[in-house]
Amino acid sequence: MTWSRTHTFVAGMALILATNTVALVGVAYNRGEPESTLTLTQRELGMPYYWDFEKENSGIALTLQWRVLSEQNTGLFLSGLSYAGSGSMPDWLDKAKFTTLGFDVSHSDDTPQGRMYYEKLLPKDVLLVLELDGPAYRTALERMRLHLQKEEALLEANVGKREFEGRAKNAKQQFDNEERVNSRLFVIDAGLDATSLRAKYLDRNRYAIVRGQVQPRLVENNRKSRLAGYINGLSINQINVPASYRPVFEPLLRHVQSNQRDTAIAQYEVSVVYGKRLEPWITAVKRSE
Repeated sequence: MTWSRTHTFVAGMALILATNTVALVGVAYNRGEPESTLTLTQRELGMPYYWDFEKENSGIALTLQWRVLSEQNTGLFLSGLSYAGSGSMPDWLDKAKFTTLGFDVSHSDDTPQGRMYYEKLLPKDVLLVLELDGPAYRTALERMRLHLQKEEALLEANVGKREFEGRAKNAKQQFDNEERVNSRLFVIDAGLDATSLRAKYLDRNRYAIVRGQVQPRLVENNRKSRLAGYINGLSINQINVPASYRPVFEPLLRHVQSNQRDTAIAQYEVSVVYGKRLEPWITAVKRSE
């Protein structure tokens, strides 16, 4: 019995040591030469909704706030934040793209057999391209500008009508949010080969290649089914704040959580590096005034 317990203990310790060694080797490999480096702000990296600042060992994790462009439903962009939602259906994720990602999308999307087939399709791990403050964001901003101009023109043609006053006011607020508050980080492409994607998106300070999941989904329009592409999420959507940078975020978290998340005062810049394994970590943090 003593021999068995001793060897069981040794085997357990060896397993723990081996696991930790593999993890450390993986971290060291990932943190070699950076694959990409993005400078994100509070617009792209959200603070936690709840944080127990009374506990010294309570970690802080920032959440990537990403979006997509879509013409679906509204004619305007949809928000597409990191949690699953209708905004995670970009226009570029169509049948042709799914074919390049290894999905069989040859079935009809408007027959009972086709609908059954697509409803059973599982998500697939792919590589996603994140674009920071690039053409996708400028398109979203321009769409909001045009929307505001349209509502202001309607207000001029309907002076004194409260409905149009409210619509113009909402459009102005939406444009202001787009210009100063909303995330500028968009998922703009997907693929299976990192080298090919990097050759297409050369700027490593604007484009990051990350791991995520996509899935074909059926959407209903006028009682007809249509195949659309859905981004289920990023494989790593939260980034831990190193202990050395906690003093930057702790005062912000205390203020935000005591003032109904007034993120206007919680301004910061964070350098996020993606390594060889496309896993992110924080290398610098700066408070913005």
